Amino acid sequence: MSARIVVMAKAPVAGLAKTRLLPVLGPAGAAALARRLLVHAAGQAVEAGIGPVELCVAPDTTHEVFALLRRRLGVTLHPQGGGDLGARMHRIFTRHAGPLLLMGSDIPALEAALLRRAAELLESHDAVFVPAHDGGYALVGLRAPCAALFDDMTWSAPTVMAHTRDRLRAVGLRHAELAPVNDIDEPADLVHLPPWLRIATAAQDTP
Repeated sequence: MSARIVVMAKAPVAGLAKTRLLPVLGPAGAAALARRLLVHAAGQAVEAGIGPVELCVAPDTTHEVFALLRRRLGVTLHPQGGGDLGARMHRIFTRHAGPLLLMGSDIPALEAALLRRAAELLESHDAVFVPAHDGGYALVGLRAPCAALFDDMTWSAPTVMAHTRDRLRAVGLRHAELAPVNDIDEPADLVHLPPWLRIATAAQDTP
């Protein structure tokens, strides 16, 4: 069981990170949560112990938390570059040879044991996915790049996983799916945070 893991992440900058959570967490709170989620994701990827771990980051590699994780965890850093989400994801798969798991940084349920299970399934399948309850997916693993899964997709829509299944069938890829998980994008998603990841709301921070 061996696979590279790449974690896609944005720099946790106040006012720019987790913007849909700003009404309840405020700029500083949303950035603090983004940072905690990233540290957790990178730590779980390393703890999985199945291969090298890279943080593929935006807008560039200069944020101090990226440097901190490189020093503490031994991860490598690479900028995401331009293009829509699909273009950036496909570029990651084409940049690396062999099986690769690509995950987001805001899904606390993507823990080491689940990552190991995904890598195990990738040994006997062309692709593996962890769907998200919002209709997208939290993790995609491929044995080889496949542009058809990423080109011309309407991202951040509840149809992403359904359309991806259609495309998998169309190109004849055998895939496996694990149980759906919750990502943390909207205020309603905050109930899915483990207690140790929670941030006080903006209202609670107000004197």
